[in-house]
Formats: sequence, structure tokens, C-alpha cells
Amino acid sequence: MSKKILVVDDEKLIRWTLEQHLVKEGYEVSTADSAEKGMELLSEDPPDLILLDNKLPDMSGLEMLEKLNIPEQGHLVIMITAYGMVETAVKAMKLGVHDYISKPFNLEEITFVIRKALETSSLRSQVQQLRQECKGKVGSITGESDEIVKVKDLILKIAKSDATTVLIQGESGTGKELVAKAIHASSARIDKPFMAINCAALPVNLLESELMGHEKGAFTDAKTAKKGLFELADGGTVFLDEIGDMDMSMQAKLLRMLEDKTFRRIGGVKDIKVDVRLISATNQELAKAMDEGRFRKDLYYRLQVVPINLPPLRTRGQDILQLALSFIDHFNRECHKNVGGISPEAEEILLAYHWPGNVRELKNAIERAMILDIENEFLPEHLPQEILEVRQESATGMPVSLDGFVIPEHGLSIEDMEHALVKKALEMSSGNQTRAAQLLRMPRDAFRRRMKRFGII
Repeated sequence: MSKKILVVDDEKLIRWTLEQHLVKEGYEVSTADSAEKGMELLSEDPPDLILLDNKLPDMSGLEMLEKLNIPEQGHLVIMITAYGMVETAVKAMKLGVHDYISKPFNLEEITFVIRKALETSSLRSQVQQLRQECKGKVGSITGESDEIVKVKDLILKIAKSDATTVLIQGESGTGKELVAKAIHASSARIDKPFMAINCAALPVNLLESELMGHEKGAFTDAKTAKKGLFELADGGTVFLDEIGDMDMSMQAKLLRMLEDKTFRRIGGVKDIKVDVRLISATNQELAKAMDEGRFRKDLYYRLQVVPINLPPLRTRGQDILQLALSFIDHFNRECHKNVGGISPEAEEILLAYHWPGNVRELKNAIERAMILDIENEFLPEHLPQEILEVRQESATGMPVSLDGFVIPEHGLSIEDMEHALVKKALEMSSGNQTRAAQLLRMPRDAFRRRMKRFGII
């Protein structure tokens, strides 16, 4: 849809010239020769942008700006002023005008200014939309399990703090970067950069250059000066993934940056001050790394002002199906398909599988199936062979043997048997309730009800 522009100018030739030119540029144009007419057109069909001359027969452009009340109404206005009228331009900017152009102007200049103004307005609208989407949804984190609800609540609390450092811990594929982006998108930093880097993917010298930047001539290949991520993300967020693999010397420099909010580029002599929130993530046990002397204790405590522990997918119960359906919706759009849902048999397999690769493995499995020949419903045969093989191994396992089982003379209630089985399943699954419920072939909610009945929780 083409953008609408309202031209308010008392000079007929200028109105005609601008209208002819802007229509050729693809805009819808309406014109007014007075402020009163402009306000009338504005109320009938609000434009995307107003070109407003300061000299009008019934009132000045500044007086019309006061009536427009830009801070409240959000109109996008470009002011046209006479050459050298700097004072008028300054007053117009204070009243909320986006930009101004001095007469005489050329059409190429005014086209450029209009295009940039509309692009800026569009970006601001997108940011506002993202802000609204993030409220209550916490980005695109899918799931309603107790563990994920707690993570979502924690994200919203963290977002209210402007600079708190966060350490996200969890197995590979659990969505650590997604959580970091949700924190950024839910905070006041949303319109500033989000910069991410994997600390395990780069050698220490290159990692320092990427984070801190370097000066021209700092090393052989430093032909020009380069800003690092901390400078580029000023006002925003830096996400350091796999921070457990960071070299000790780099850890010391990161600690100084966190404490002083300053750093120096490689080869630099000047301290650079920045305002960034640092979010880090790891799938390692940092406590073990500290005991082994591979990670600084002071940095660890500085990083984990607020820790977030992400649960593995296998413990999230029905979240598995919610995630699978969200991925199907996504790849329906990507692959131009119309898969409506998941068959009960496929649901059973998805819930029973252990998902060692977590959410990333589930997404890859859905993507692989959606690319291949799939019709209206997601069926077991659409799942990767390795998942089906695990199911077959489970289905062909040794049957339960009751040889040697003796009912005591005083008798044994089914209730006692259930109690013993629940305890044994928890013991075999190391306390993992979802896995224990799978061992007893029952829904997790039913298993938890039995736990409560027997006083286990």
C-alpha cells in the first residue's frame, strides 16, 4: 500500500509541483492551501506524512503545529521554511517536527528527506509493536510447564532492571540465546543493539578483538581501527555464549570491563566507557571449572547476579507437543505446506523420546519431516529413524517378570504396590518425574497425583 502525503502550502505552483513529483514516486498526495483546509483533510483521512509550509494565509505553520500536538497525536511532519529562518526551524523541532527543509529546495532533496522520515517512522512502529508483543508473552518462548513459567516470570523481573548481569545455564539446545533475546526485547534496551558471540568458536586473540576492538597497526593484519561488540552494542545487550570456554586472560579483562564499565581496544591507550547489559550462557558446570582452576571465582560471582537454569526438554512434558506444533506452523509458512496437526501415535513417540539434543533436536526433526513428503498430518513415519529405533528398542525390551514375587501372609494392598512402584521409578530416573512417569506408562499429571497421595511431595 502506497504512503499518503498531505502537502499544506499557500503557493499553487509549489503544491502542483510537489503533487506531480510525489505521485510519480509512488505516493498518494492530497493538498491544502491553508491550515484550516489542512486540518480538515487531516481529520477525514490521516496521512502518513505532512509537508507543512510555515507561511500560510490563516495562521503560521508553527501555530498549526501547536494544534497538531505531535507528542500526543504522533503525526510525522516535515517543515518547509524560508532560507535562513534558523529560529523558526528550531521552534518547529521543539514542537515535534521530524525534519525541516529550507526554500528553495530541489525535488531530489525533498524525496530523500521524505523517504528517510517514513523509514524511521516505520522502524519506530516496529519497535513499539515488538514491545507490545513482548509484554505478557516474553518473546517467542513456548511452553506452560512449571519450569518454563518460572523462567518467563524471571525474565520479566530481570527486564525491569536496566543493567543486571545474567548467567543462563542449561544443556545444549535448551534455548539459552532465545532467553537472552527475550530479556533484551522485554527491557528498555529493546531499541538498542543485541550482539551475540560464541566464546568457544574463536581463539583468545580473535575473541578479544571481536569484543574490545583494535586500533590501526595493533597487529599485522590491523589495517584499520575496528570497534568491538561492546562499543557497537552501547546502550544495548551483549550475549556471550559458552563463556565456560573463555581463556583465563580474557576472563580478567572481562571482569575489569564489568566492574568499571570501561575497556581498551587492542593497541589502544584510551579507556572507552560503555553502557551494556551482559548476559552469558554455558552448558558446563562452572563450579567444577572453578575447582579445576579453569574459571575465575570473582568473575563467576559477577556474572551470576541473577542465574537462570533452563530445564532439559525431556522434563517439560506437554511443552514438547506445544513446541512441535509451533515448529509445524513455522515450517508450514516456510515450506508452503498445510500440515494440520500431529497424530496420536506420533504424539506418543514425541512424549516418550528422551531428546538428548533438547529443543534444537526437536526443531531439526520437525524441519526434516516438513521438507520431505508430508501431507495433512504429522505421522510416526515422518520422524527420523533414530527416534523410531529408540521406540522400537523400548517396545521390544524384556517383559516384566513376576518370578520370585511373593505376597506376604498378612496380605498386600494395590495401594502399597503403587507406592513402591512410584518410589522405584523415581529412584531409577534420579528424581526426574517425567521420566519416572514414562517408566510406569502413565501421564505425568497422574504420576504427580500419586506422589502427593503417598506424601512423596
